[in-house]
Amino acid sequence: MDDIRHHIPERPARFIDQLRYHIRSVGLSYRTEQTYVYWVKHFIYFHNKQHPKDLGARHIEAFLNHLAINRHCAVATQKVALNALIYLYRRFFGLALEDLAYTQARASRRLPVVYSRGEIESILVQLRGPQRLMVALLYGSGLRSAELLALRIKDIDFSSNNIIVRSGKGDKDRSTMLPQQLIPELKRQIARVELLHEQDLADGFGEVYLPNALDRKSPGAAKEIAWQYLFPASRIGKDPRSGVFRRHHLHPTALGRHIRHAIRAAAIRKPARAHSFRHSFATHLLEAGYDLRTIQELLGHSDISTTEIYTHVVNRGGKGVLSPADRLFSSSRVDD
Repeated sequence: MDDIRHHIPERPARFIDQLRYHIRSVGLSYRTEQTYVYWVKHFIYFHNKQHPKDLGARHIEAFLNHLAINRHCAVATQKVALNALIYLYRRFFGLALEDLAYTQARASRRLPVVYSRGEIESILVQLRGPQRLMVALLYGSGLRSAELLALRIKDIDFSSNNIIVRSGKGDKDRSTMLPQQLIPELKRQIARVELLHEQDLADGFGEVYLPNALDRKSPGAAKEIAWQYLFPASRIGKDPRSGVFRRHHLHPTALGRHIRHAIRAAAIRKPARAHSFRHSFATHLLEAGYDLRTIQELLGHSDISTTEIYTHVVNRGGKGVLSPADRLFSSSRVDD
């Protein structure tokens, strides 16, 4: 239940609750809230639990240096930590920050792990039922694992052949393709959820978590089938933040476990990562001749430079260049 917002008192007394309240009041996404709170806590612990208001620019510099030199963090990680601290001091405390002097993390460009089409087929053969459908959607629609698990029944639009991603990365909505071959299995999965939901209602449950205070705006929506998760958890659990018993979506660790087992069973010697199916989706579209702008929109990238990484891994034999060794071996076979 990591995507359910923490409960905050109307007049928060704790520092972290005050920070959360401020982040929500300016309309930032919950993922941004989680990220900023994470780094602010790390900053506080790094400085022996001193209150951030008693710290300043040199303490921020020391923390950023620690991330780059001792933790060997990536450039992106250091930037996220910096953004969190800038928000804390400039927007939350309302304090001016002078120019910071710190060691920048070393830039490193790593190519994404991509599965071939044959490897994708081998992985899917090892899976059954909802597990197979989840992995097929990761690959067939280019979804992030968090986006997949957060899907509600209403987000599957069979009439337009679209999947609607709500509050994706950057708190943005987008649509992506609904693979035609997955429609029958999606309808069977929805039927499974309907039966499960009917049983939950009969047992006195059936309520699902609603985002953005919708539970107050539409009190009955939490028990409507449209709002139920497409991939629900196997058990009803107690929400640790509200105390309400309800069925949430499947936990990411369960999805990761299914993927690891399938890749091991398929004897594929590549890292078992849910995100690699998204990488494979983009790479295979690029290989098929689709333009970068279209792929960018399907993936939900805000900057096309992020999408351009896939041009470095497309299957074009070294960027479309034939190796001189291949020419040599080919001529040798002709001479024989």
